[in-house]
Amino acid sequence: MKMSVMNVRRLIPAAAATALGLGALTACSSDSAATGNTDKFDVVASFYPMAFLAQQIGGDHANVTSLTEPGQEPHDLELSTKQRAQLEEADAALFLKGLQPAVDEAVSQTGIKTKIDAATLTHLEDHGTGGHSHEGEEGHFEEEHGRDPHVWLDPVKYAEIAQGVGKAFEKADPDHAADYKKNTEALVTKLNGLNSDFENGLKDTKTKVFFTNHAAFGYLAERYGLTQEAISGVDPESEPSAARVRELQQEAKADGVTTVFYETLVSGKTAKTLARDANLKTDVLDPLEGITDQSRGDDYFQVMEANLKALQTAMGAK
Repeated sequence: MKMSVMNVRRLIPAAAATALGLGALTACSSDSAATGNTDKFDVVASFYPMAFLAQQIGGDHANVTSLTEPGQEPHDLELSTKQRAQLEEADAALFLKGLQPAVDEAVSQTGIKTKIDAATLTHLEDHGTGGHSHEGEEGHFEEEHGRDPHVWLDPVKYAEIAQGVGKAFEKADPDHAADYKKNTEALVTKLNGLNSDFENGLKDTKTKVFFTNHAAFGYLAERYGLTQEAISGVDPESEPSAARVRELQQEAKADGVTTVFYETLVSGKTAKTLARDANLKTDVLDPLEGITDQSRGDDYFQVMEANLKALQTAMGAK
């Protein structure tokens, strides 16, 4: 097996993503830990935020592989026969139920002993994004559960998930429980520090409203007292209607919004259309579903810090 990190969006070729992404996770051995042929703890993760947790907590004891390859759109992932076999051979599966239906189905059908559903490790909320859901994206989750899956963008909730993953690793691989516990504590400490950075960095801003073409930042907005306003409802690459543009133009003036955010790996056409018509700036706010060579950082923490700086600039942090 070969380690891979998932792409944020479907527009970047796999080769470009692979160049940077592979370094973020440890390589898998050719033999599964489930077969008893290696002393590694073999973890199959559904996509980057889960794989990152597994690597950080598992450390040297774990082989972590991501089911979502560079260049793949995570929500519409279809698993190959080889990937299903990887699941069967693994010691643990780490996934976020509802986000990737194909993964949910495969995990439910496998005989793998340790199935870790991140959605059960924290409280998922409905941020009213049903009207802004995206076909083939989080719409899958929202239609089935009515809840927002983007919990990893809230450092506090991500830390809660990390703690649950750590306990699951300790139980599944007791020989290395002490190290998993230590690694989990270190990761949670870093996430708490990131939370403090966001709290301090966004507590005093000229506006509390931000515009984005992807309604992925509900947890982040709620955590730090902000208001997320998604541009268009069906497709983050579609142009907003004339009525929606007028509505957002009025809101931008009323709330002091200066910037329309778009994602690095999705066409900025929607954001740029609104920005042009409303005389606003554009910038990137990364939903962090993966790391590629276009990401503003090499891992979760670096990209989140880049997101913080972008929000501070756009919202007039004092």
